[in-house]
Amino acid sequence: MLKKATFAGGCFWCMVTPFEEQPGIHGIISGYMGGTLENPTYEQVLTGETGHHEVVQITYDPDIFPYEKLLELYWPQIDPTDATGQGNDRSSQYIAAIFYHDEEQRMLAEASKKALGESGRFEQPIVTQIKEAVVFYPAEEYHQDFHRKDPEYYKESRVYSGRDAIIEKYWSK
Repeated sequence: MLKKATFAGGCFWCMVTPFEEQPGIHGIISGYMGGTLENPTYEQVLTGETGHHEVVQITYDPDIFPYEKLLELYWPQIDPTDATGQGNDRSSQYIAAIFYHDEEQRMLAEASKKALGESGRFEQPIVTQIKEAVVFYPAEEYHQDFHRKDPEYYKESRVYSGRDAIIEKYWSK
């Protein structure tokens, strides 16, 4: 039986590629979660006033690729000590969060966050939010698989956002 996992980690464009080629992943949709406005547009979310996070929602087969492995892929994509965004992406829609869909996911997310905090990798506390999943709104079509639609702009955006610098600074060790 397929399940859903939802992760916020800054710009959703950069959160697709780490997951897409993995066995047991059946789909990844960029979208919005956690805000107060129904059916938000990108322009509305971009204001930082709707309360939504940019997220990726992953459909996966837990028998092939368990949730724990998704978490192992998620953490190295972000700076889990940053409570105000990711890299150069500053605003509430870029705040990192794990949205759990059931009690098992909540417990696994909490345990992985605790283990990361105790690992000694970071000098600052781990502040990534763990929240209950609420209504998911898919982003506009032009955001889906953006890295394939406009690979040059995607590469420039990754550099500008500071994503690769974050990965290098915190996760290359």
